[in-house]
Amino acid sequence: MEPKLTANGTYTINEIHPCYESDNTNYVLTSNPSIICLSVYIFLGSLSVATICGNLLVIISVIYFKQLHTPTNYIILSLAVADLLVGVVVFPFSMAFSVTSCLFNENLFCKIRDGFDISLCTSSILNLCCISIDRYYAVCQPLAYRTKINVHITVIMILVSWSVSVLVAIGIIIGGFSQGSCEEMCSVHIVISNTMGPVFSFYLPAIIMLCIYLKIFLVAQKQVNSIQSTKSGATVSKMERKATKTLAIVMGVFLLCMTPHFLYLVFLPLAHETPPLPMIETLNWFTLSNSMLNPFIYAFFYSWFRSAFKMIISGKIFQGDFANSRLF
Repeated sequence: MEPKLTANGTYTINEIHPCYESDNTNYVLTSNPSIICLSVYIFLGSLSVATICGNLLVIISVIYFKQLHTPTNYIILSLAVADLLVGVVVFPFSMAFSVTSCLFNENLFCKIRDGFDISLCTSSILNLCCISIDRYYAVCQPLAYRTKINVHITVIMILVSWSVSVLVAIGIIIGGFSQGSCEEMCSVHIVISNTMGPVFSFYLPAIIMLCIYLKIFLVAQKQVNSIQSTKSGATVSKMERKATKTLAIVMGVFLLCMTPHFLYLVFLPLAHETPPLPMIETLNWFTLSNSMLNPFIYAFFYSWFRSAFKMIISGKIFQGDFANSRLF
């Protein structure tokens, strides 16, 4: 059930969310949570723990094992840091003060929460974009890869990604992030926060990634075709399927998690009424879930990361110096 707005601008119904209650002045966590509320918070809590643990494994692996000290893995490390902070900072804030609390009360706490949310999610997206650029040179220009993508260039890419993320977040917060409860004379703010923000933090990086991965796929197909004379048809077919599957997972999961929320932000100013609050929260959490999936997509696909994870989880790295171990 949606809250109904009265003539004096207050919301009259008390139950607009399974975990919140309203006294027509503010929204607070209910003192008698329902089974649905408890189930939701247990699920979201598990999501946060999985996000933190998965990305922490990636961070420890890249820092500890010298074999993983490569430009590519440094970008993966930056991505894992952004996703880890999403799990540590954004997830708890969103669990305790999700859209229901912040939608109608634009206080400082809500702005800080939105700032972390936008900045870290944008950083995650831009780091994914950097990884696609790295893969482009590795596959399409292998001879020039070591000169084009080195530690110095990688550090610059990481710094630019984080700087742009912070600037986008500041711009959106100053412009006034709008989710439908907009006052008079704020049309310019809506354009800035709901249109320009998604363009720079999602649509532009997504288009770049799509173009890059399409180019990688086409080049990979040519490389496979060029070795058909020395490879059996079955082997070639298997290589093609593997390349197609990997690219489909990488881009498919990214677009699946991010696109619904950013489409919602762009078309929201055109809506006559604010969408139902459960739908808003679902889209927001669906976007955040990409931070949990990234370690599986960008790390679990590689055998050396799987070996590193096994050594960390088993506690083997605490039993001696295995920094120089050969990972397979």
